[in-house]
Amino acid sequence: MKRSEKLDKRDLHTVGIYEISIFKMAGQLAKTLIHEKKYDKDEILSIFENIVKTPDDFLENDIFGELAKIIKEKHVQIIATKQEKKGFELKEETPEYAIYGKENIDEGAIKQMDVAMRLPITLAGALMPDAHYGYGLPIGGVLATEGDKIIPYAVGVDIACRMCMSIFPMEYSYVQKRTKKFINLLEKNTLFGTGKGFSIQNSDDVFDRPEWSATKIIRELKSKAQFQIGTSGTGNHFVEWGTLTILADNNEFNLPKGEYVALLSHSGSRGFGATIAGHYSKLAMEKTKLPDAAKHLAWLDMNTEEGQEYWIGMNLAGEYASANHHQIHKKMAIDLEMEPLKIIENHHNFAWKEKLADGTEVLTHRKGATPANAGEWGIIPGSMTAPGFLVKGKGNAQSLLSASHGAGRVMSRSQAFKQIKKSDLQKMLADNGVSLIGGDLDEAPNAYKNIREVMNFQSDLVEVIGEFYPKIVRMADKENAPKWKKKKGNDLDFTES
Repeated sequence: MKRSEKLDKRDLHTVGIYEISIFKMAGQLAKTLIHEKKYDKDEILSIFENIVKTPDDFLENDIFGELAKIIKEKHVQIIATKQEKKGFELKEETPEYAIYGKENIDEGAIKQMDVAMRLPITLAGALMPDAHYGYGLPIGGVLATEGDKIIPYAVGVDIACRMCMSIFPMEYSYVQKRTKKFINLLEKNTLFGTGKGFSIQNSDDVFDRPEWSATKIIRELKSKAQFQIGTSGTGNHFVEWGTLTILADNNEFNLPKGEYVALLSHSGSRGFGATIAGHYSKLAMEKTKLPDAAKHLAWLDMNTEEGQEYWIGMNLAGEYASANHHQIHKKMAIDLEMEPLKIIENHHNFAWKEKLADGTEVLTHRKGATPANAGEWGIIPGSMTAPGFLVKGKGNAQSLLSASHGAGRVMSRSQAFKQIKKSDLQKMLADNGVSLIGGDLDEAPNAYKNIREVMNFQSDLVEVIGEFYPKIVRMADKENAPKWKKKKGNDLDFTES
C-alpha cells in the first residue's frame, strides 16, 4: 500500500471518528479494503463520514454494518452522558391524571404528584384516596414510566412492604375464651424494631435463590437478611388477630358467607430492602440530575448495570418480604395446630412491568397502592380500631389497575404526638374491644383517615368481599419507635410503607 493511500489519525478525526476503539476498528477496515482494492482512500473517508452522520443507513450493510452499529451505540452513550451532565427539564404542563377522593387529600401530596407527572419519562399516573405526603412520590401515588426507566423513590424506602392474611376455620368466640393464649402467640412468634432479629436464625428456602450472589451489595446484606427473617419493623407495621366476615357466598376461595378468625400482618423487606433503597436512590440522584422539586424522582435506566442491579435487588426484596410474612404465619399455624383455609397477600411498594390500555409497555410504580387487576385479590387495612377489607380488583384502567393500600394518614407522626393524648387512645381501644401490645400515639386511629370514606371513593376500583376487624394488635414497643423529625420546609415524618 502506498503511503498516500494510508489513513492516519488526522484523516479519521476529519470525518468525526475520535473514540479509540472505533478509531482502531475503522483503521483496520480501511486498510483491508484499500489492500483488496475495493475502495480508495477518498471513497472510504466519504463513506465513514456518512456513517458518522447517519449510522442507521448502514446497519444492514455487509461491509460497514458492524462499524455503523458500534458508532451508533457510542453516539447514544455520548448523548446520554451529555444529558446526564446537563440535567433533565420537567414538562411545562401537568398532564391529566385521575385523583380519587381529592377533597380528602392534602395539597402537598397533590403537588408532589403533579411534579411526578411532569417528568420527561412519565406516561401516566393516578392518585389513590389514601394519598398523603411522602418522599418524591406521595404515598398512594401510582406512576407509569417508560418501560426501561425505574425510580427507586417511587417504589419506596420499604421495598415490597406488603399485607398477608391467614384465614382460619373458627369463630372469634374461640379466641375470646383464650385471649391470653393468642396474646402469647403474638409475643412468642413476632419480633419488632429497627435492627431486630432472632438470635437463632430461621431457615427459609428464599435464601437458596441465586440472586443472593448477584451483586456485591446483596452479598453483603445476606447475613442481615438471614438474621431478620420472620421479623417486622416499626411505624405502622403490625401483626394482629381479628374477625373476618365474608359478605357473599360463591367466591372462588370457597369461603362460605360468615365469620372466621384471621391473622393479618403488615411489614416489608426490613434492613435488606431499606439498604437497597437507600443505595440506589442516592445513585439515581447522582446520575439523573433534575430540578430540586423533582430530585427524589431521579431514575435509573434499566439498560445500565446499576439499573439491572436495582431491579434484581427490588425483586429479591419482594421474595424476602413475602418469606418474612410466611415465617410468622407458619409459626402461628403450627402452634394452633390448625391449617389456614386460605392465605392472601399483596405488595404495595413495588414496580411492575405492565402495559397501558393502548398496549404501551411501562413500569408501573405503586408506592403505597394495592394492585387491583380484574379479579385480583388484595387486602386494604384500616387502623388498629377500624376495619380492613378483603377486596377483589375491578381492573380500572384509569387508576392504572390500582387501589389504596390503607386509610392514609391525616396527621404526621410529630403532629400525632402533639395532638393525641394517651387517654384518648386508651378510650378508643376500650370502646372497640381491642387489646394493644406495643404501639404508640403516632399510630392512634384518629391519626388516620376514615377508612369507610376511603373505600367509598374507590368503589369503581375494587369489590369488597370481606371485612376484617382487629382485636389483638401487636406493634413495635415504644422504645423501639423511630425518632420522627420535622424537616425544614415540609413535614416529612409520614410513614413510607
